Amino acid sequence: MSHQTDTDSNTMVTAGFEGDVKRYLRGLGGLLAFLLVWWAGAMVTQPSYLVPGPVDSAHAFFDLFATSTAIVVPIFGSELVLPTGVARLAETLFHYVPGLLLGASCGIGLGLAMGWNGVLDDWLRPLVRALRPIPPLAWVVFAIVWFGIHHTGAAFIVFVGAFWINFYGAYGGVEGVSSELTDAASTLGVERDLSMLKLVALPSAAPHVLTGFRTSIGRCWMIVVGAELFGAPGVGYEIINASNNLAMATSVAYMFLISLAFLCMDVGFRLVERSVLAWR
Repeated sequence: MSHQTDTDSNTMVTAGFEGDVKRYLRGLGGLLAFLLVWWAGAMVTQPSYLVPGPVDSAHAFFDLFATSTAIVVPIFGSELVLPTGVARLAETLFHYVPGLLLGASCGIGLGLAMGWNGVLDDWLRPLVRALRPIPPLAWVVFAIVWFGIHHTGAAFIVFVGAFWINFYGAYGGVEGVSSELTDAASTLGVERDLSMLKLVALPSAAPHVLTGFRTSIGRCWMIVVGAELFGAPGVGYEIINASNNLAMATSVAYMFLISLAFLCMDVGFRLVERSVLAWR
């Protein structure tokens, strides 16, 4: 009996490994097919700079790290000399990270409060419905007037985008808490509203909250590039600046840089999410 169990277990492990290999090979095949189509499109497009090929774009990407650029760290005012690609990415992060974290904190806080408190929800729901449809980039003109063309203005745009994504993640998570859970908690002696929120609602809503934050990580990369198009320093500004000089391969290189930064952040947050939700 034990031998049969070990055999079945080994068979399952082997099947799982083979399935993973097949998925990776399919993914690699899809990537190669995309590169082939890209290369063919670049070959037949004239003038050639309109669609830079994969090789030219790769060269432009590595060129970003062949030179150095000096940047000024906000608040501290100190100057750093970094490889150009790293320097431009750092400039973007100077407003991406504060905007994301502050927007997520405020959005999650308000979402939890409105989802849990019906009276507060009644008061603020009309305002939320009026403001929510306004795209974050529509606030660019106010960001320029209020904060100027620099990190603070771009951070404000990212803040708006992160706020709404995380607000609805938290709001939906708390609103969807099962009444059976709250009834069971009441039976076990959880009486105070704040205790119920902390011990029942928050753990139940945690998957929605974390999913909302993970979504905002990617969406805010799209928003921050748009926010930089009005002149704030960073990767987005370099994309439009390179295209104005017809250096389209450089624009693609900066797009690669954004993709790489997002993938690193997404993988890192998935590990954190898995650790936080290990209790499930």
